[in-house]
Amino acid sequence: MEKNRGLAISAGTLFIMATVASIAGTLLANPIVGDLDLLTKTGAGATQIAAGALLAIVAAGASVGIAISLYPIVRKVSPGLAIGSVAFRTIEAVMYALGGAALLALASLGQDTATASDGATTHAIGTTLLNVREAVGIPGVLAFSVGALLYYMAFYRAKLIPRWLSVWGIVGVALMIVASTAAALTQQSVLEYAILALPIAVQEMVLAVWLITRGWSREARLLTDIGFAASAP
Repeated sequence: MEKNRGLAISAGTLFIMATVASIAGTLLANPIVGDLDLLTKTGAGATQIAAGALLAIVAAGASVGIAISLYPIVRKVSPGLAIGSVAFRTIEAVMYALGGAALLALASLGQDTATASDGATTHAIGTTLLNVREAVGIPGVLAFSVGALLYYMAFYRAKLIPRWLSVWGIVGVALMIVASTAAALTQQSVLEYAILALPIAVQEMVLAVWLITRGWSREARLLTDIGFAASAP
């Protein structure tokens, strides 16, 4: 029982960490990378970009940590869903870490601008790094969506949390899939469809608070003792 309670608190904390780090990192980095000339010509904002990159990497680690924390509980519902959620959220973490690494390289490029002899080359490298960051964004969101959908399905089936919260998560993930698909088709950033990310962002904060304060449902506790069949609808 105590282990399950600890897993709920751990998962809830990681949900908050991943969301806060992701949003903070984006807010720090995007205003600077949006003016690449300022960075590559003067080096301005390099420290801010580096901070944003480190937060993106923290968010990546927290993202895979969520699935790992949920694994022992979700596995009792369906080993396949549990393994799949960890696999896809690991892919998500790798994509986001690559984006963070591209930002770190961009920050280093900005710090070296003062000694660069070829401004055009520096700008071209900066553009390439930004393209790498954009390229990994959509696969990262899609991997998040699939991974999250798998454990929300388990939540719903076994009533691990209130079903209204599970349904909210499933709908929010579906909207994220729509957003990432639209971004891929229009060759735009996923951020252009940020409004579609709002439902899942809010849901994950509600879920985080629920897990930290309330933990798993009675049905989830039954899983530990007598298996999934006893709690199936």
